[in-house]
Amino acid sequence: MAGVVLVFAALCVAAVFGQSDLPVTQQCLGCICEAISSCDTSGSCAGDVCGPFRITWAYWSDAGKPTVGGESPEAVTAYSNCARDTYCSALAVQGYMHKFQQDCNNDGKIDCDDFALIHKLGGYGCKGAAFPGVYGERYLQCKAIVGGVKP
Repeated sequence: MAGVVLVFAALCVAAVFGQSDLPVTQQCLGCICEAISSCDTSGSCAGDVCGPFRITWAYWSDAGKPTVGGESPEAVTAYSNCARDTYCSALAVQGYMHKFQQDCNNDGKIDCDDFALIHKLGGYGCKGAAFPGVYGERYLQCKAIVGGVKP
């Protein structure tokens, strides 16, 4: 069910912003979500991370502070409401990747592997890095199941 919700959210994001403006594909978003939280859409926060993409306040801010339902980005609840909302958190991932997209693994292209590394390690921490631990295992397993995840 979480995968269906995520695909729907990705389609909504694509419809609002136009597919060409979005660096991350639906399949890639799904694998990042699966790797980071098993796509837990329960809306929970734990420590400094919230939602199915386990977004921090700084990540959300770097992503352009997207909000749910026209809420002011300056509202106290804006970050947590967005991070816990499947649509808004997917939009935050897109915004973050738009800002920080780069060839982390030096293979000559920017693709889902790079986006997955950026999501986990940050926009300044992915260069030459390997996929860390369980996150990496889950991401690579999802990528194998989905079959050739594109950017």
